[in-house]
Amino acid sequence: LKRRGDLLEARAAKLEASIGKQEAKEGAAATKEEIVAAEREKARARMRKDLEAYSREDLGKIEKLYQVANDEWKTDAGVQSLQALIAQYGKANRTGCALLYLGQMTQGDERVHYLTQAIKEFGDCYYGDGVQVGAYARFYLAGTYRKAGQTAKAKALIKEIQEQYPGAIDHRGNLLVDLLARDGE
Repeated sequence: LKRRGDLLEARAAKLEASIGKQEAKEGAAATKEEIVAAEREKARARMRKDLEAYSREDLGKIEKLYQVANDEWKTDAGVQSLQALIAQYGKANRTGCALLYLGQMTQGDERVHYLTQAIKEFGDCYYGDGVQVGAYARFYLAGTYRKAGQTAKAKALIKEIQEQYPGAIDHRGNLLVDLLARDGE
């Protein structure tokens, strides 16, 4: 059943991505506010999924671990709290956010590791404000590759964002594709 569930989730993710492309084509006239509202609804739906895997008590523990990092950004306590969250709650929505945070806090190979893991294993996770982990991790990883002179890898990630996540936003509600266009991509 678990394998079948994983396969169904993978198929659903592919369908959502293709639907997203179609919606982007059909809804090019959608306002920024409508796009942000739609992303935030996707975030709420993903967070509700955690109720299937975790008790309310566990969800409280998850959030407490996560908030330590919010309150103590880039400190040892913040990093340790995120690492504990990842180790203890491997399927939670916040685990994806924690990996992305660690990717933002670190440099070099460690950054690539965390961002890649966020993309591969937690791409369907969301921050409460509608930022999708998979899209945003690609955005950061593309910047990391660009700074390292690995332009082919950066361009491949940028293309994925443009094609698979045209409605993805940052924490300020800006479309990632617009931010990329401003950077000349």
